[in-house]
Amino acid sequence: MSSVIKNKEEKKKDVTANGIKGYLKDGVPVKVQVERGLYFRVSKEGTGFWILRYKSKVDGKRKEYTLGRYGTRKDELSLSKAKDAAATMRAEINNGIDPVIERNRPKKAQFKTVHDIAQKWLKICERDLKNPQIPARVYKNEIAPIIGKLAVSSVEPTDILAIVEKINDSGRPSISNDALAYCKQIFDRAIKEGAIKFNPAGALSIKDAGGAEKSRSRKLSISEIETILKIMRENAHTFTRENYIAFCLLIILGVRKGELIAAKWKEFDFDNRVWHLPAERTKTEAEIFIPIPELLLPFFDELKIRANGSEYVFPSRRASKRRGYISDDTLNHALANLFGNSGYLKKSKKELPNLLGDAGIKHFVVHDLRRTCRTLLGMNKVPPHIAEKCLNHKLKGVEGIYDHYDYFEERKEALETLAEQIVKLS
Repeated sequence: MSSVIKNKEEKKKDVTANGIKGYLKDGVPVKVQVERGLYFRVSKEGTGFWILRYKSKVDGKRKEYTLGRYGTRKDELSLSKAKDAAATMRAEINNGIDPVIERNRPKKAQFKTVHDIAQKWLKICERDLKNPQIPARVYKNEIAPIIGKLAVSSVEPTDILAIVEKINDSGRPSISNDALAYCKQIFDRAIKEGAIKFNPAGALSIKDAGGAEKSRSRKLSISEIETILKIMRENAHTFTRENYIAFCLLIILGVRKGELIAAKWKEFDFDNRVWHLPAERTKTEAEIFIPIPELLLPFFDELKIRANGSEYVFPSRRASKRRGYISDDTLNHALANLFGNSGYLKKSKKELPNLLGDAGIKHFVVHDLRRTCRTLLGMNKVPPHIAEKCLNHKLKGVEGIYDHYDYFEERKEALETLAEQIVKLS
């Protein structure tokens, strides 16, 4: 080995394993050619490395790429393994892949399970959605139990089908459609993150889930409301007083459920009987000043006592780190429970009486109360544009573009009349 010229490149047509060991034993920095483009280099520290020289097809420059350290351990390359690695790398270079450029690419995040990628998706939902708790709830209750622990690359269309069919079997077609949509979003995220190449939920449509959803038209008549309120009062042990008041307020004020249950006391000016609903809490992202009928003041006085110092009008009934007001499902479940087994969202194993159904009340849900408010306003001869403003709907067409008057006094009169009709039933 003493005859070898050190500190410069040496060209050898055939470098043996024993020859490599000799270079290392000598301990002098050297770079020796093994075969086309493949070099063995000894560093100043006496460590052996395999180097591949090549001409990039990306930018035409000549470059060097370290294939790995010489050795026989699992993370090292022997002479034969170095030749194999060089052959593989040359094939990639011929296909237009530049290993130096690839080495400097941003590292891909490692997502092993569906739950891993779902957490990234849920964070994006929190950033972009007004109500991120909705997809979070559907994922937690419907998607995660079936595929959450599966490797993200192993999920197949049949797994997604199992999710939506299970929800359909429980009688919740709209939730089935939501779950399918969320699955598509989760696996679209996985594609963007480089975890998979194809979306397993992409093969399914709403025909495989809950089917096309029909627009609801259910609304309550005054006589139905009277019957419903009577049954709610008679079953106050299950349908609480807070739920009862919320039910009345939703019909009279025409606000969305989420706007009401998240209301804070600071939003209310009871001296002037105005509820200031801030823009960030409205679906239309426009603030609205809602007239409070005088007949509703006793309801709010009662809620203030029941709130027991909480900043929320409808404070959470159990300790929660997530938020201080009642769950989105509280009213839904309480109402559904009055329809017994035919209305309860989570099928009960025990027989539940259909209190509302037995009284002749056709099934309805909380969201139908807003439609009920709009219908009753129309029956009271409230002009359409004022009725729409009562529901904080944007006026359509040219009228919506040029008419920025909020009709506060007109809305106040309309809601006062409606309050008279409903409060006397309570």
